[in-house]
Order: sequence, then C-alpha cells, then structure tokens
Amino acid sequence: MKREDIRNIAIIAHVDHGKTTLVDELLKQSGVFRANQAVAERVMDSGDIERERGITILSKNTAVTYKDIKINIIDTPGHADFGGEVERVLKMVNGVILVVDAFEGSMPQTKFVLRKALELSLPVIVCINKIDRPEARPAEVIDEVLELLMDLDASDAQLDCPFVFASARDGYALLDLKDEPKDMTPLFETIINSIPAPEGDPDAGTQVLISTIDYNEYVGRIGVGKVDNGSIRVNQEMVMVNHHSPDQCKKVKISRLYEFDGLNKVDVTEAGIGSIVAISGIADIHIGDTLCSPEYPLPIPFQKISEPTISMDFLVNDSPLAGREGKYVTSRHLRDRLFRELNTDVSLRVEETETTERFKVSGRGELHLSVLIENMRREGYEFAVSKAEVLYRTDEKGHKLEPMERAYVDVDDEFSGSVIQKLGERKGELLNMSSNGSGSTRLEFLIPARGLIGYRGEFLTDTKGTGVLNTIFEGYGPYKGDIQYRKQGSLIAFEAGDAITYGLFNAQERGALFIGPGEKVYAGMVIGQNGKAEDIELNVCKTKKLTNTRSSSADEALKLTPPRVLSLEQCLEFIDTDELLEITPKSLRIRKKILDPTLRKRASFNK
Repeated sequence: MKREDIRNIAIIAHVDHGKTTLVDELLKQSGVFRANQAVAERVMDSGDIERERGITILSKNTAVTYKDIKINIIDTPGHADFGGEVERVLKMVNGVILVVDAFEGSMPQTKFVLRKALELSLPVIVCINKIDRPEARPAEVIDEVLELLMDLDASDAQLDCPFVFASARDGYALLDLKDEPKDMTPLFETIINSIPAPEGDPDAGTQVLISTIDYNEYVGRIGVGKVDNGSIRVNQEMVMVNHHSPDQCKKVKISRLYEFDGLNKVDVTEAGIGSIVAISGIADIHIGDTLCSPEYPLPIPFQKISEPTISMDFLVNDSPLAGREGKYVTSRHLRDRLFRELNTDVSLRVEETETTERFKVSGRGELHLSVLIENMRREGYEFAVSKAEVLYRTDEKGHKLEPMERAYVDVDDEFSGSVIQKLGERKGELLNMSSNGSGSTRLEFLIPARGLIGYRGEFLTDTKGTGVLNTIFEGYGPYKGDIQYRKQGSLIAFEAGDAITYGLFNAQERGALFIGPGEKVYAGMVIGQNGKAEDIELNVCKTKKLTNTRSSSADEALKLTPPRVLSLEQCLEFIDTDELLEITPKSLRIRKKILDPTLRKRASFNK
C-alpha cells in the first residue's frame, strides 16, 4: 500500500551550496511561521557552533504541509567529516534533492552524497541553486551533474531526473530559466510529482528502523526512524533487534511517540507506514536497531557507518595551571562526557587506554574532532589533547596501509605553483590540473590524510585567503613514507611566573610570540614559534637588573610586536607529536608533553 499523503526527502549537497537556506524558504512558504514572526536565518542550524561557522554538523528533521500532503524534510551536513550523518538518514527517505551551486558546480562532496543516494536506488531531484549569482553558469552545471550521474552508474530512471533552478536566498524556484521568478511552488510541485509516496504493509508486523539518535537531558535517548510496515502506538510492547547483531532480541515498551511538525516535535498516540517518528522511553536504543512486533522480529538491513580515519588522545590536564579555569577537570568527568557523545555521534569512537587519565578518541577528520573539543570547552571542561594522528591498517601480506584523501584545490593561477610544491612535500600526487580561463586553476591530488594535518592554515596564508580546499576520503592505500609536519621549532618558557615586557622583548627576536605581557607561563609551555628548526628555551619572566644609572622606567621605550593569538584549529594544526594542547574554557595553551627540560632532552636521545 502507498501512503499518498506523505513524502519523505533528504536535502544533500556539497558544503555551502545552500541546503539549509533552501529548507528555511520551504518552511517559510509552507506557512510554518506566523506572518509577523521573527525568524533567524538558517533556522535549522540550531547549535551555537553551527550558527557561528555557518555549517551544518548534525542532520535535522522538519516537516511542512503542501496541498494537504506532509513533506518530511531532513537537512544534512555537507562536510566530509560529518558524512556519517548523511549515510544513516538516507534509509529514512524515499528520494533526495541534490543541491548544486550554479557557479561552483559538481564538487567532491556532491559526488560522495550522490553516490550514497544512488546506492540506495533513491530518485533524485537536482536543484541548481544560487542562479542569482552574477557568475552563475547553470547550463554548464547541468552537463556536469549529468556526467557525474553517468560516472556513478545511475540507472536510466535516475538519469532522467528533473532539474529545478532556484535562488534559495531570494525565495524562488523555476522549472525553466526563462520563467518569471515568483516563489517555491515549482519545487514543491516537483517534490510531490517526482518523489514516490512511501510504501508498506499496514497489516504486517511493525518494523521501525532507527536511523538517528537525539538526546535530551530529561527523557534520555530518543530514537528517530521511519515506520516501514505496520503501525506503532504508545504503550505498545515490542522487541528490539539488529541486522548486524543477530543474537540481540530485547523486549521494550514505547512510552512516548512524536511526529515532526515544522520545527517542533508533536505528541501522537499512533503512527502508520511512511511516518517519520521519534520514540522515547528506550534507554539503550542505538542507530541500526529495528523495533518490531514480538511475533515478527525481523531486522531491517542497515549499512555499517564508515570507520574513523583519524585519532587524538584526550588527557586529564596535569599542567602547573591545571584546575584553575575549568568546572569539570577529573578523569571521571572526561570519561562520562566522551561516552555521552557516543549517544548521538555514530562516526565517533572512544577507547579506554592502559591509564585512566587518557582516552583515545577517533573521528572522520580534524573538523569532526575540533567541534567536539569546542563543545566540551564551552560546557566547562578542562583537558589536554595530543596531535591528530591517522589510523593505519595492514593488508593480508602485512604491508602498512594508510587513509588516502582526494583533494580538490581551487586557487588563483599565481598561487598554484606554491600549492603544488607544498602538497608534493606532503606526499601528494597531482592527478589533474585544469584552468577555467578566468585566472583560476583547479588542482586534483591524491594525498595521505596525514599530509593534510596542519596544512589548512598554511594553505590560506599561501593563497592569501582566496584558495578553496575540499577533500573526500578515497580509501586505504600503501604507506607513502615519513612526512615532516613542521619546519619551525618552538619557543619554550624556561621558568614559571608572569611574562614580563623585558623578557618578551628579548624573546621576540627569536620568532613569533603567542603570549603578551602579564600572562602566566610555566616551564615547558610553548610561548611562540622559532624562526629556525630547533626548539629554544627562553626566560620571558626575566626582569631588568636595576642599578644607580638604570631605572625601571627605561622599559617604557621597549616596543613589543602584538602576539599571534591562535584559534583552536590553528593550535591543533601547530602542535607537534611531542606537544599537547591544554584546553580550558578561557585559555588555549600549547605545552611540551614532558615539561622538565632535562627529562625532555633525555627522551629525545632515546628515540
């Protein structure tokens, strides 16, 4: 049976192609908001970090009603680091809207998300967005998307997909570029006509595959999934099974049931096939679990989420300044918080180590882990992290394999030489180089994932902030050899105390400083970057010796260069393998793993 009053769609795209803005307009034009209601831009990006950075991190569910048909919409992330969010939600929908920028065209993540949709045989609507851009080239972008569909072995039905042209920012969609822009009606109509209604057997045993986990401090874990067969109601007795764990079969009870309406969850007593529901009351529900009728315990197949490729150690902060700024500082606090993150983040792995003070945290990329660090920092946690390292594998013959990335670089012609040189030094292999004729070059590299660690900041400097670097996980390949991450050494504080202008003035001749006068330092803390390769220890707490002829007021003539204040990402890029980043709600401090200079020297000899 088909449920003609429902459509389930996901909006997928490369980062910054306008998915979330498009959802905003669909919400506004479907009457979700009052006429005089103040609505924030990108209303679906509800997290603080999402709003600040202008990116989507977690997939979100919403629903609109058009001509008495309920359209469940899932807004997904565009960054490769959050690809796990895209993979799992596609099991809930019956079709996708692929959003492509009318200027940038098909990009790496466009290929990734489209491949996932095609593997599940989902019909596609292509939305060419940002056609209001002065440099828009929609006709060429259509050809690029069709080429991409053929490269990914799309079926004839998928190749015959409808194209819609839109400006999400200005709130209109067109079926033909010559049409008069009005509103989003053409897109709504295309969704109704092109996306199939969900199908299922209302009289069969209940089956609900959990594709997303939400978390609430008051009700705990909330499972979100689509009703594939039967119906589900409050207080129903069910069993929880899993395709990848055949032995699992646990009796559970549905305590509360919600459906989505606009931006809200609405309590319902019962839901039928095709409905996307949220279920609370099951403490240990996980992504991939299937809720079934006890008499029909058949799990729905669910693809395993891609494995992490990068890891960091999270440690209890043991520096001399530990415990002064954080609210949660112990190993128990750190452990509880990291394992709680697993409730909602399927791509994350947390492993305990031989010591209770250290946890190995693995994710899909530097951005993935930096967002977790920033969230914990804002919640009042104080801890330290090591440099990001890739996760290696071995093949059947015992050869070492490492994760490889396909990197696409768009730069002005004048900077292409510098980028090719730097990525070559990091074991990158140039696969393709093309010019678009307007002074810009696109470079395509195959590069080890560790070769990109710490490169983004350097890349922005080399291209004067104009370059665009996109990467996508390619798979595991043979180990490419050692890579030198950093050519400059560190400036290290020699003793504990407050940084003094006189000491800093003498130190700044050696390189760029990260601290200013009055800041607390301790022995072993990194206070700057040396211009040369080796590490240097400096005393920045040193005051000038006073004599009858030298007064303290002579310091006023000393001029300090303003310190280089590093962001969290810049700190994570800067630290070397023998360093840690100390993270507190107020401060970011780089330090050596071994603070004592004698022990540090001895350890370097024993390598």
